[in-house]
Amino acid sequence: QVQLVESGGGLVQAGGSLRLSCAPSGRTFRGGVMGWFRQTPGKEREFVAGINRADGTTSYTNSVKGRFTISSDSAKITTYVQMDSLKPEDTAVYYCAWTASPLGIPTTTTGYIYWGQGTQVTVSS
Repeated sequence: QVQLVESGGGLVQAGGSLRLSCAPSGRTFRGGVMGWFRQTPGKEREFVAGINRADGTTSYTNSVKGRFTISSDSAKITTYVQMDSLKPEDTAVYYCAWTASPLGIPTTTTGYIYWGQGTQVTVSS
């Protein structure tokens, strides 16, 4: 059974920071593209950030540019997203996802094969 496991969510005040982690369980994915999405009740899951772990290329949605940083460990297994200057509108369930896509970093949910269960991030004002 292939699983991705997120960790690092929690409650933080506006302006604070959190670091989310995503690691595979049951199988190791080296390389490929890891993406982070978020979802709030009643809304579609939206792309937040992605990284091509083969060449380090990154992509961010406009609303998090300059505040979030996505990275992978040297073994290219665990992926992180450092979230700084958090805002109440960043409150959501955050999901990581993986694909072997050789064609850049997908920004839609259909571009990914495996998903985590999500971790809640709550930013209080």
